[in-house]
Amino acid sequence: MAGTAGTPGTPRVLRAMNDRAALDLLLEHGPLSRTRIGKLTGLSKPTASQLLARLEAAGLVLAGGTTEGRPGPGAQLYEVNPAAAYAAGLDVTPGRILAAVADVTGRTVGRYELPTPGRRPAVPVVQQVTDALDGAVKAAGLDRSDVHRLVIGTPGAFDPGTGRLRYASHLPGWHSPALLDELAAALPMPVEYENDVNLAAVAEQRLGAARGHEDFVLLWNQEGLGAALVLGGRLHRGWTGGAGEVGFLPVPGAPLVRKVSRTGSGGFQELAGSQALAGLARELGVADVPSGPYTEVAAALVGRAAGADADDDPHRRLLQTYATRLATGLASLVSVLDPELVVLSGTSLTAGGEALRDLVRDELEELAASRPRLAVGDVTEHPVLRGALESALATTRDEVFDTSR
Repeated sequence: MAGTAGTPGTPRVLRAMNDRAALDLLLEHGPLSRTRIGKLTGLSKPTASQLLARLEAAGLVLAGGTTEGRPGPGAQLYEVNPAAAYAAGLDVTPGRILAAVADVTGRTVGRYELPTPGRRPAVPVVQQVTDALDGAVKAAGLDRSDVHRLVIGTPGAFDPGTGRLRYASHLPGWHSPALLDELAAALPMPVEYENDVNLAAVAEQRLGAARGHEDFVLLWNQEGLGAALVLGGRLHRGWTGGAGEVGFLPVPGAPLVRKVSRTGSGGFQELAGSQALAGLARELGVADVPSGPYTEVAAALVGRAAGADADDDPHRRLLQTYATRLATGLASLVSVLDPELVVLSGTSLTAGGEALRDLVRDELEELAASRPRLAVGDVTEHPVLRGALESALATTRDEVFDTSR
């Protein structure tokens, strides 16, 4: 008996599968001709023509230029319609909210930065979020209603049981149990919330050093020290969203800190976090330690140390000691998880480049039985924001590109 329309194996579902395959190819390769789409999908020319006509009528693809410069008449090229949908992402830190809007192809079309300094913000968090989003929407020449989905990245994680933000006591104003309901009431689009380091891992998995990897750890060191765990291709968040909060990890070489959720600090953070770099540099005899925000100071010190070659250079000793401290915490992670890959991300790690990576790898081989490959993160321009956009776009595409409905 023939199945009803919309069930697996029916013409409607098969058409939708072919439509999605073609759209994904256009996103990956850019403009393609009907013939090329047919070859890549295995569809006949008539079927490919029907598919493109269907997608063009739905507003999902546009007919653009032609394949000029080849023998014979130029073939019509097709591309994904950038205006088919828009998604937005927010990267939240204690000092600012960075917002961006991307079209469905992934191109950023608007960006806005809202400063949010101070321990007790005078402006409510809901207004901060809407102001930041509206700034990016305005920069894109759009209205708020044009945004299909929003993903907000913050330090810590919202506990699925209580709705409270945990592991981020340094983010003022974000800990009200009513905050998620207030944001849902203020925003006209679906909103998702994700840990900032997890979003950096999404960016690396989609666009950077972790492409093609199903099991990897991303170690992040910037405002705070944390990790993202991707197991079987999926983010592992833990029971309360706290998986990867390795800044609290007790490690040799740092004092044992109790009640870490109250103090906001822990062994690994104290040992190898960005805040530790300036003091470590002074201890090792680095004379020209710069001043400024600790994240900028740490990146500057690590970047300078990465270029030092002589063993008696204090900068070289700084890089070696820093690598040992990083490997001390990483040894626990890789011993438990045995990942295929470890990605080093955040400015206090990427500033060290291959020099720091090689030192951490060598130390890790001495401290752990597992032998993961180490790589420096490729997504260095606002990786948390890029991950938020990629996460929002993935769901948006699933919804907008579904032609079976």
